[in-house]
Amino acid sequence: MAHEFAHEPDDRRYTLRVEGQLACIVDYVINGNLIALTRTYTQPPQRGHGYAAELVEFAVDDIEKTTSCRIVSSCWYVTEWFDKHPERAELLAR
Repeated sequence: MAHEFAHEPDDRRYTLRVEGQLACIVDYVINGNLIALTRTYTQPPQRGHGYAAELVEFAVDDIEKTTSCRIVSSCWYVTEWFDKHPERAELLAR
């Protein structure tokens, strides 16, 4: 299946499309040098395939590569993702 990851800054979100259909989103809010990942949502028929984890990883990678922002986890799923990836914790705001 074709996975298309995108950053949509006008909508303040990251998206994952599978076979052209929107499967998952991660919303965010920027405040100064902080970026709060506020919500992760996967379309119900697309749940259980690991898409949210893939998209959070894409978002974290993009934030790390393209900004100097620190990440604030305002979403339970993003917090759980960072718990499973402690090697990325240096990107979190303290």
